[in-house]
Amino acid sequence: MRTLNAELRTLNSPHSMNVPLLDLKAQYASLRDDLRQAVERVMDSQRFVLAGEVRELETSIAAYCQAKHAIACASGSDALLLSLMALDVKTGDEVITTPFSFFATAAAITRLGARPVFVDIDPHTYNLDTSRVAEAVTARTKAIVPVHLYGQCAHMDPLLELSERLRIPVVEDAAQAIGATDRDRPAGSMGFIGCFSFYPTKNLGGAGDGGILTTSDDQIAERLRRLRTHGGANEYEHTEVGINSRLDELQAAVLRVKFPRLDQWSEERGRKAAAYSQMLRDAQLSFPLVTPHVRSDARHIFHQYVVRVPANRDRLMEHLKKRGVGTKVYYPIPLHRQECFHYLGYNDGAFPEAESAARETLALPVYPELNEAQQSYVVDAIKSFQP
Repeated sequence: MRTLNAELRTLNSPHSMNVPLLDLKAQYASLRDDLRQAVERVMDSQRFVLAGEVRELETSIAAYCQAKHAIACASGSDALLLSLMALDVKTGDEVITTPFSFFATAAAITRLGARPVFVDIDPHTYNLDTSRVAEAVTARTKAIVPVHLYGQCAHMDPLLELSERLRIPVVEDAAQAIGATDRDRPAGSMGFIGCFSFYPTKNLGGAGDGGILTTSDDQIAERLRRLRTHGGANEYEHTEVGINSRLDELQAAVLRVKFPRLDQWSEERGRKAAAYSQMLRDAQLSFPLVTPHVRSDARHIFHQYVVRVPANRDRLMEHLKKRGVGTKVYYPIPLHRQECFHYLGYNDGAFPEAESAARETLALPVYPELNEAQQSYVVDAIKSFQP
């Protein structure tokens, strides 16, 4: 039998292996029977909205995130919107956040008529540079929204101190970070409200859209439950105007099958990430490439494994594509340069670290089922790139 190294030496053709950025089919294959039983359980019950499956999931997530309450909703985007609604964010208010995130982070702010106030990022973690937030606070600041990007928490202590001193609530955008920790504190437990996404590509992903909020404040939890059901205490009595954002029982059932495996999957992602970083350091590349920075006091769950390529990033992407390696840029256009946010008045150069990250970062394939041969192939494909 040929050794692994011998097999890899035969992989000289550009199309000799296909390594997708994410392989959800591999995950499904290991869960097929359990998932189908869960779906059948819901179908047999004929209860589809905010019933037992959702309640059980909420209980599990609250305990996991060390929060008193978890409130399921229809998406991670809705979780952000609901959290700001519960804090009475409105026209004329300001909400401080990062310019380097998925669009929903800023969209939730603007949908309520408030203004996103961006603060640049830490060039190593790509998270909000929390040391700069205080200087962005004004009398109109209603909330601060750090994003735990790629599966690593923002450095929360400066924000929590600022929040307590100025009475400005922190909303954690933890859409990519369920299971991540900052100094042993779980994502979603540190701010006033935590927001999570169950989009299928997340570490804990459903079979469609879904989200959840965490909080340890009883009054906010009750208000979030009202707001997700049109603002009503019951079906026909409404104390305020909310939205329709409920997690389906089918999605909750799927997530309950996957949830017990979450930590194992996150550990596997961490092992894949460590293997990548070691192989890339050993590869003696002919061009600069920076592996992810992992904070010593944080647990990184590697929702994405993102490298930095200071020059020729796009050419490297094309090179890897020709060799069957899936890659993606998260995120190619910082939020302050999106056309719809032109009215905010930010120009090129306003946030140089975010703009550099948009030009230079690249996500490589990482998921629990990724095997050693695939990882070696990815690294060999990178090594073969000639700028």
